[in-house]
Amino acid sequence: MSADPARLHELIELAHEGSSERRRDLLRGLTDAFFGRESHGPAEMALFDQVLTQLSGEMEVAVRAELSGRIAERPDAPGGLMRRLAHDEISVAGPVLRQGRGMSDEDLLNVARTQGQDHLAAISQRAHVPSSVSDVIVERGDEDTLSVLIGNNGADLSRQAQERLVDRATESPRLQEGLVNRRSLPVDLLNEIYFVAEARIREQILARNATIDPKELEAALERGRKRLAARDGALPADYAKAEAEVAAMAARGELGPRSLAALLRGRQTTKFLVALSQLAHVDFHTARRIVERRELDALSIICKAAGFEPSLYLTFAVLMLDSDPDAMAKARQYGQLYNELPLEVAQRTIRFWRMRRQTGDISAAA
Repeated sequence: MSADPARLHELIELAHEGSSERRRDLLRGLTDAFFGRESHGPAEMALFDQVLTQLSGEMEVAVRAELSGRIAERPDAPGGLMRRLAHDEISVAGPVLRQGRGMSDEDLLNVARTQGQDHLAAISQRAHVPSSVSDVIVERGDEDTLSVLIGNNGADLSRQAQERLVDRATESPRLQEGLVNRRSLPVDLLNEIYFVAEARIREQILARNATIDPKELEAALERGRKRLAARDGALPADYAKAEAEVAAMAARGELGPRSLAALLRGRQTTKFLVALSQLAHVDFHTARRIVERRELDALSIICKAAGFEPSLYLTFAVLMLDSDPDAMAKARQYGQLYNELPLEVAQRTIRFWRMRRQTGDISAAA
């Protein structure tokens, strides 16, 4: 059953009124007519859409915002009107972008590709954000917008989008924390964050590693190998010489945990890194990053997993902090953390880092 034809024609005639007050009455009257019924026929819906869309563009912001709030929850909301409101300023567009049930994926994509950060953030709050839309938001969003998207468990994130977010999080503790708290983040990407995260976030990553199912771990390793194969860094100029010298040490039976301290003490950095990577079964670039950045907590994981004695790790810490006036006190503090680190957690975590070495081995064999 259709709405009263006389009423509709009366409202349409009012569309020609010049008075802004009368036009506001017209807009509200049409909206009331639309909401007064649970369903409308195609012809009636087209008429509503045409007139409401036209009038909404001629009303002041407060009236458009009121209309947006009323129509957002309607699954049968007129498509043309929804699209017009979605491209309006954010006070108007917000309700339909955040909860508009009549917005198609294509409608959302169009807004995401053409509008600013406020519009992107509003879309990021939807109960469900399709991965195609999330991809665009990840590409265009700033830190504030991406924080909203990451915090929304209803947002589907493709593997590519998650990788880009991890890359974007390199210098953003805010994004790092959001990603670590996102339970759907693949565990290999979770562990990439470890090297750029602050201490409290690293603790969260280690806690997650302790709960990973072995099958999930293996699947993550395979995904990570493919990603890391394309991200290998340049080797230092003396790498080949250092590698040959370490191989000679191993042939003479001189390569062991204790020889590492002598190499580090003698400032034979590249040789130390080659030896450490071989004894701890991690790749050279991971070891290099840890030492260059003085990542003593990350070094503790390597040493714990490799079975090095606590005293050896403490020696490494002191040598790496030699220019720090408070080196001994800091070394003792990290030594305590080393002692408290569960072996199982260290071994689980190191498996993610070892996939860098495995990737290098695969490349060399090829």
